[in-house]
Amino acid sequence: MAKRCEVCGKGPQFGHAISHAHNLTKRRWNPNLQNVRVLVNGAVKRMKVCTRCLRSGRVQKAVR
Repeated sequence: MAKRCEVCGKGPQFGHAISHAHNLTKRRWNPNLQNVRVLVNGAVKRMKVCTRCLRSGRVQKAVR
């Protein structure tokens, strides 16, 4: 499954890892995704949500 937030669509960012000798190798920065039980239209659903969306209150976590 893709490393993408199901709320905001944030995905991996790409760039270079730069060594002290300035050798460039490709790398990627993955978003901090959490599997969360979320209330969506009154129903509980499991979603992959980035921590930015969790902190900002864009999703409402379901109570157990």
